[in-house]
Amino acid sequence: MTTSIFGRVALAAGLATAALAGSSAAQAQGNLVLYCTVQEEWCRVMVTNFERETGIKVAMTRKSSGELYAQVKAEASNPRGDVWWGGTGDPHLQAAEEGLAQEYESPMNKDLQDWAIRQWQSSKKRTIGVYAGALGFGYNTKQIAGKGIPELKCWSDLLNPKLKDEVQVADPNSSGTSYTMLATVVQLMGEDKGFDYLKRLHRNINQYTKSGAAPAKATSLGETLVGITFMHDMVTMVVEGGPVKVVAPCEGTGYEIGSMTIIKGARNLDNAKKWYDWALTPAAQALGAQAKSYQVPSNKNAPVPPQAPKLTEVKLINYDFDKYGSSAERRRLLSKWDNEVKNLPK
Repeated sequence: MTTSIFGRVALAAGLATAALAGSSAAQAQGNLVLYCTVQEEWCRVMVTNFERETGIKVAMTRKSSGELYAQVKAEASNPRGDVWWGGTGDPHLQAAEEGLAQEYESPMNKDLQDWAIRQWQSSKKRTIGVYAGALGFGYNTKQIAGKGIPELKCWSDLLNPKLKDEVQVADPNSSGTSYTMLATVVQLMGEDKGFDYLKRLHRNINQYTKSGAAPAKATSLGETLVGITFMHDMVTMVVEGGPVKVVAPCEGTGYEIGSMTIIKGARNLDNAKKWYDWALTPAAQALGAQAKSYQVPSNKNAPVPPQAPKLTEVKLINYDFDKYGSSAERRRLLSKWDNEVKNLPK
């Protein structure tokens, strides 16, 4: 997949407050258990609007993608969740491969970007793309000025010895963001050179966080000089007034297709399908920007937030979602990272 797939994103306006077509304030229509893996603020605004428009009561749990995948797998014999919404696509694909996801074809598919539909086809109709975002990093502009460090533009710049204990990234076991980084480095540099890079980067890491977005906040607050995240998470810090510079690495970078899955054995299947269809509408996808989340939506008619990184201007690799979303490859890479990188001394 190349950057050209993102060049056809339609820029619609005025949809952010539109209600779901044909819906009205409804009396209680049952329940839904939602597992959400985007930022808490976005989870909550989605739930609030869905409840208001459908009358369905939502019980929401928010975790990182890796944590949520582990929970869905642990609950396989007695599923408690109905829908898993958001988060990087790799663990969604893994769940689909392992029989943890329900096949579903939404009537909204006809309005979705090609990359969203390819995710659905790749998973044999078990998960679908809801947004896209590129991996990158950001740095605190106030801190870097006093350290005599040149402007950071590339992955290689993060190996500068002056950045010792100044770089933060999540643990790929719990974070889909960080697993995307692991898979990106392997694809960009080759596995041997990629792991050599990660070992050298380890010397500069001050913390492996649980959440993929946490390094963005830490960078804005000056708790770390550099945070490796999806670019849109750093953009949120800029919008909030943080002294942050967002970087698309010069060598190239990977990206996510944030996804959505109906959990196999969902107890509230009809309501799960209602959420699924609603979450693919332009109105629902416009809610991300209200929560200061600036991904590129998958519905062609949804407004693209003006703050969103322009993916056509980012040097994206041809990320192999099938390979790196597979159970075997994901387990292998995470095990190798644990053994060869995480446990290294500084």
